[in-house]
Amino acid sequence: MRLHNLRPRPGSKHRVKRLGIGESSGHGKTSGKGHKGQKARAGGSIRLGFEGGQMPLIRRLPKRGFNNAAFHKTYAIVNLDDLSGFEGGTTINEELLRSSKIIRGNVVGLKVLGDGELTHALTIEAHKVSASARAKIESAGGTVALRETKRPDGPRFAKAAPPASAAQPAAPKRSAKKAAARKPLSQKS
Repeated sequence: MRLHNLRPRPGSKHRVKRLGIGESSGHGKTSGKGHKGQKARAGGSIRLGFEGGQMPLIRRLPKRGFNNAAFHKTYAIVNLDDLSGFEGGTTINEELLRSSKIIRGNVVGLKVLGDGELTHALTIEAHKVSASARAKIESAGGTVALRETKRPDGPRFAKAAPPASAAQPAAPKRSAKKAAARKPLSQKS
């Protein structure tokens, strides 16, 4: 193999489709662009899903169903490289990192990853810590304290009610007629 006989891989290069060179070109008089209009003009194009100002199909259809995106939790990611600038014996937590502008934005907690090295002992309070980060922190003489993740507010996340005690009256029994009506078809005679 020499520089003068290098070739691209077969099939990776192909001839450019030459448009607008007449009816004998195989692409017809209008080069596959139809007659006039926005799509026939050079540089003129419409975005995907645009229907000329009419309410597009994606907006006309109802949006239903469950979506896990509503329950996604975003953690602030911090590596050991970011923490090596703090003095030994410092307690590192989310509040300290926010005040020093290392993390910002709306997050549910702090996650420490093990990229980089730590030379001095630090006390780290985080919601999640990777195994490699924990090993490096503890080998440098530091400690890791895991915090509990903040729970969202609202009725869906409220604690479950305690079980009903024996002192409360039991629910009334169903009548025999209603019970017979609830039997499966296979048991009815």
